[in-house]
Amino acid sequence: MAEIDTRVRILDAAELLFTEQGFEATTLRRITGAAGVNLAAVNYHFGSKEALIQEVFRRRLTWLNQQRLKQLDRLETEAGGAPLKSSRILEVFFGVALKMAGDSEGGGRAFMRLLGRTYTKPSEFVRGFLAEEYAAVIARFKAALIKALPGVPAEEILWRFHFMLGAVSYAISGADALHVVGEGALDDGDAEALYARLMSFMLGGLRAPLPTLRAKSAKSPRIRKAA
Repeated sequence: MAEIDTRVRILDAAELLFTEQGFEATTLRRITGAAGVNLAAVNYHFGSKEALIQEVFRRRLTWLNQQRLKQLDRLETEAGGAPLKSSRILEVFFGVALKMAGDSEGGGRAFMRLLGRTYTKPSEFVRGFLAEEYAAVIARFKAALIKALPGVPAEEILWRFHFMLGAVSYAISGADALHVVGEGALDDGDAEALYARLMSFMLGGLRAPLPTLRAKSAKSPRIRKAA
């Protein structure tokens, strides 16, 4: 039990410091100091800073993605092969994350802020790790959206999914932009209201008219020779 407690304290301290200071600026000594353990404990439980970063994400991200897939499986089983409503797909993928972000007591809010900030400023190491962790989940949800919106090109759905990920990541990252655009009049502390606003915004974007794009030239651009 003492080993488990030490491991959890290290993870909790690392999660908070990574959120506040970033991965590069947070040293193992700062983490062990905040956790009240010695440096050897990090090496014993995790082996390296990179492995610690992975475990900080994995201990909550694994549960988050399992819940997403579990709920999507249930919806697809109930639909019996018919396309799902796009709103239900978004509610499952983003709803689980947004509800987790409202959990201030169980550590969900701190983790989702870390995850949101990581999306906006990822390191190469973390980017590769998250891509692997999300691969199966993203593939399932993209396929469900493509099936749900047969009139929208797959490429456009991917762009819109990309934009939605960005919107949610920014909203849960704790960035203080609301006070800039709202002059202090906007309240970002109501988790239920944030959820309702984001879902409304994302559904509007997903169902928006297709953009008018210039056709790409089939010919390669000419390169002017130097004089």
